[in-house]
Amino acid sequence: MIREIAIEDIENFRTGNAGDEKGGSGCTVILCDEGAVGGVDVRGGGPATRETDLLSPLAACQEVYGVMLSGGSAFGLDAAGGVMRYLEERNIGFDVGVGRVPIVPAACLFDLTVGDYGCRPDADMGYRACVDSERNRPERGNHGAGTGATVGKFLGEERAMKGGLGIYAVQAGDLKVGAIVAVNCLGDVYDVDTGEMIAGVLTEDGRTMDSTRRQMWDAIQMQKNVFTGNTTIGCVITNAALTKDNCNKLASMCHDGYGAAIKPVHTSADGDTIFYLAKGDVIVNPDALGDLSAYVMAKAINDGVRSATSAYGFISAGDMAGENIK
Repeated sequence: MIREIAIEDIENFRTGNAGDEKGGSGCTVILCDEGAVGGVDVRGGGPATRETDLLSPLAACQEVYGVMLSGGSAFGLDAAGGVMRYLEERNIGFDVGVGRVPIVPAACLFDLTVGDYGCRPDADMGYRACVDSERNRPERGNHGAGTGATVGKFLGEERAMKGGLGIYAVQAGDLKVGAIVAVNCLGDVYDVDTGEMIAGVLTEDGRTMDSTRRQMWDAIQMQKNVFTGNTTIGCVITNAALTKDNCNKLASMCHDGYGAAIKPVHTSADGDTIFYLAKGDVIVNPDALGDLSAYVMAKAINDGVRSATSAYGFISAGDMAGENIK
């Protein structure tokens, strides 16, 4: 029997947010003080990432101590430095003899056109997210990396909707698995259970939702620059006993969750990235876990837009629900 749980019920991990609501950007950190086995899969054509090479099965590094999900485009990669400072102060990291080096992979989304262009997550904001993780009660929607997130941007920001930070977790027997994701996609977001569109590109009058897929297909011969404003970044955590090979394969399978909830997905204008972290001793069938993890990720994406609130001129799915959506 599978049942929904809180993300903080997954032992060995803690999650925290920090952000600048006025500036329109923020960051979300997932920490594992004892070190977790990790993997990653980058599918989008425009990623902004840090330390992802260390998660390759070919790399010697066997454990990471946190993952940073951040706004600010490539500028936001600085936030990971604050995570390293926080962990080093607590003597957490890989022992190199003269000290410990915390390994903290990171990925960023593009939100520079939302709020204040000069607002980018930095090391201080990353550090504050770590402090927030001590209470391990992460807020969703317009918080952390979801602060400036938007969705459905193929026809420009004036026809986009508000995205946000989504969280979803489940337990099956002794196994626990959860996803944290900042939903900031070029495409539209669909309910993974019903197939209904939840948020995305708006019609010209802004009162109902259109279809990015249809708009793209109708303009298939048109060259359109849509590189700004996109990328969905997420992390799955579990108490399963996994290897680096497992984690990398499961990160790949989790992109099925992106595909189920976001259409279109993995475009050249997105930097879609998923991290997978495991710390625990629960023995599982990795293929079954991969399929379940993909579903959990899709549900977290749905949560990201449903928990968002209207801000920066972008209407939320919750507010749009009263606008006679077809």
